[in-house]
Amino acid sequence: MFSIVPILSRVCVAHSPLRRLAIIACSLALLPISFMPYQAVAASSLPKLELQDAIKRTLEHNPQLLTYGARFRGVQARAITAKQSPPLALGLSVENFAGSGEHKKFDAAELTLSLSSVLELGGKRSLRSSLVSAEAEKLAVARDLETLNLLGELTQAFISTRALQERLHLADEAIGLAESTYKIVKRRADAGASPEAEVWRAKAALTQTKLARDALLGHIENQKFTLSAFWGARNVDFQSLSGDLYAFTQADSFESLYQRASAKPLIQIYASEQRIRELDLQAARAAGKSDIQWQLGLRRLEDGDDNALVAGFSLPLFASSRNEGRVGSALAAMDEVQYQQQSALLALHTRLRSAYRQREISIQALEKIRTDLLPALERALVETRKAYEHGRYTYVDWSAAQRELQAGKQLLIDSAVTALLNQTLIEQLSGEALAQIQPQPATETTAN
Repeated sequence: MFSIVPILSRVCVAHSPLRRLAIIACSLALLPISFMPYQAVAASSLPKLELQDAIKRTLEHNPQLLTYGARFRGVQARAITAKQSPPLALGLSVENFAGSGEHKKFDAAELTLSLSSVLELGGKRSLRSSLVSAEAEKLAVARDLETLNLLGELTQAFISTRALQERLHLADEAIGLAESTYKIVKRRADAGASPEAEVWRAKAALTQTKLARDALLGHIENQKFTLSAFWGARNVDFQSLSGDLYAFTQADSFESLYQRASAKPLIQIYASEQRIRELDLQAARAAGKSDIQWQLGLRRLEDGDDNALVAGFSLPLFASSRNEGRVGSALAAMDEVQYQQQSALLALHTRLRSAYRQREISIQALEKIRTDLLPALERALVETRKAYEHGRYTYVDWSAAQRELQAGKQLLIDSAVTALLNQTLIEQLSGEALAQIQPQPATETTAN
């Protein structure tokens, strides 16, 4: 089993806000460090890519995740504004001038210099700060959730590409078998033991297997670019992927997984939203307490060269009754979030149970294929070849045995991929890795 300690130390240094999430994300690296080389392209100096490295690259360079840095800075800026008291206003007014009689000029003018503001009641400033803090908490949960979803997609793409490599290895085996078949059929035809038509059929089968292999090569190259896009790269800087498709972790009980998943970002996002709605309700009720507008100034009386202080305040009336609609809307929004959370929990239970069960079924099928089906098909192919060479079976019988063995090996790959994809979904939903066990080491096989 691979060690995630080195990768964690590097990720945590580079992304301190993602420190907790990095542990979860790296645990999605399902594939141990062992690989089965395949003959895909000419020898290259490019390295092999491990899932841990792909995760690290994505966390550090994915443009979608990098946007959260700017969003957090925006929340911090709003927090500065939310803590501020209502602004002070400086006013200057002139009265009793440019009229008629003694008010024709400025002799009887009155100049007033005033300072005014609002005295907030109901803890409005504190509520503003609390609301911004709740928005920051929700943003952090949203970032964690998006990171988990993104890394889940990355892991699924990694597994699918690794499976293509395994299918390419299987295609290489098929080419080797088709070449051997062609030689044997041609030798028998030259000896007069088989019709010439079988030679052409064998040659056509060889061509078809080569075409299938070429198609797989193209698909793999496309998938490499898809993987590179997760960390914002436009070029591929790796040759192939590392990982054993047939090593699985031991899953905990479904009930335990569901309980842990209920406390993870997928559901936490609703708790964060509920907190915001509660603060909105408090702010709506606080708005029912009218703020006092006050004014204090100095008035200059020109006709008597006298000065006087002026003061005043105003208080809006019936603010509470006028605010009932806002309070009712805030209460409805709280109920809506509660129902959304209940719906999300139900969907989580359904998806998690389906993935859990499908994973178990796939692993059981894989073991049956490995221990029962493939040995039987391999033995059948050996016996069919012997019978063909002795003239007891036809070319059709031998071709059928080859196809059945190839189909069995393809079924083995499909079962492994299904199990791993569902395991990735379980870890994505639960927000943590399944309990780990030591897998059997993969056997290194080089395609001819």
